[in-house]
Amino acid sequence: MASIPAQPTDFPSPIAQTRAQAAEKTAAIPWYIWCATFAVTSATIGGYWDISWHSSIGRDTFWTPAHLAIQLCGVLAGIAFGYLILHTTFSKNSPLAAASVHIFGFRAPIGAFIASWGGIAMLTSAPFDNWWHDAYGVDVKIVSPPHILLLMGVYGVVIGTLVLLAGHMNRSQSESRTAEKRLILYINGIMLVLMMVLLMEYTERPYLHSVGAYMAVAALPPIVLALSSRLTGYRFAATFVAAFYTLFRIGLILLLPLFPAEPKLGPVYQKVTHFIPPDFPLLFIVPAFLLDLLWQRTKTWNAWKLAAVSSVIWTAVFLAVEWPFASFLNTPASRNWFFGTGYLFYAMPPASFTARHVFYPSGTPWHVSLGLLAAVLIATFTFRWGLARGEWLGKIKR
Repeated sequence: MASIPAQPTDFPSPIAQTRAQAAEKTAAIPWYIWCATFAVTSATIGGYWDISWHSSIGRDTFWTPAHLAIQLCGVLAGIAFGYLILHTTFSKNSPLAAASVHIFGFRAPIGAFIASWGGIAMLTSAPFDNWWHDAYGVDVKIVSPPHILLLMGVYGVVIGTLVLLAGHMNRSQSESRTAEKRLILYINGIMLVLMMVLLMEYTERPYLHSVGAYMAVAALPPIVLALSSRLTGYRFAATFVAAFYTLFRIGLILLLPLFPAEPKLGPVYQKVTHFIPPDFPLLFIVPAFLLDLLWQRTKTWNAWKLAAVSSVIWTAVFLAVEWPFASFLNTPASRNWFFGTGYLFYAMPPASFTARHVFYPSGTPWHVSLGLLAAVLIATFTFRWGLARGEWLGKIKR
């Protein structure tokens, strides 16, 4: 009798195939995270574009392309995370049911609730901002009530996206999680760029020989740098985030003046023929690189000790590089297409410190010393907060 040929054993069973497909789905970054990434990118580009529009043209209408790019973030966040919350709540077979929290009768991963709140806040800020301009005219400051609400909304979308991405990464069966970590660094780069919008009025070139600017940069950037390093574990995570901010701002300096623009509102003190870019980026990349070197060698340190040493390095190194570089930026050698210090807001009075390329008074040595000590203390707490948030995000699964 002929023997029955052996059955091949190199084909997976249906159960193994199902498990492999589930693992592959788990490892892939979901569409709603990519949608949110595009949304925050649109808001970031739109935000800087809008500042340039105000500086070059003035606020001629709400329906500018820059405003639409900003509000697109809120619309996309509402669509993506509204769908995610409703699908997770009402679908019996939702894959995120086990990774969800319950809020007001709805369920979804906590990042979806944070991001959807951010989208709602952004959309709410639009009519508020329109009313504000009708009531008070042209913006004088970036930090106004409708702009604060808008920035809070954008940060809500960014933070919600980061929480969702961290939870997905922690649930992933992939060992390397390379794609998730790279996207985390990108989101943190966007966050640093957005943070500097909030600090823009306190870090303008005339302030860079005053301690107020160094206290301002001790308040927010250390959070995102420490968080990036602790969450991803990459050796040069902080350097990457600082480099992203640097290249983004330089890109705006090179790109925006290529497009024509002229003022439509008064008063007009400066001749403007093209879009005005933001100031040259602050030199965060230098202290960020040194912090990465420190963090590689101090993994066993107490968190408060690490935060205190990091704050000293951050403040001292940033002061050492930015103070003389700011002096260069106030010289005629920097008034070119790369450094962009010759571009001035159309309503900038000729007698202003910025137009005259001079610094505000630094204050007495005692005043400067107290301010720098305050910067170190502030940075100690913000570095510690960033380290703690990085550890928390490294564990979250919901």
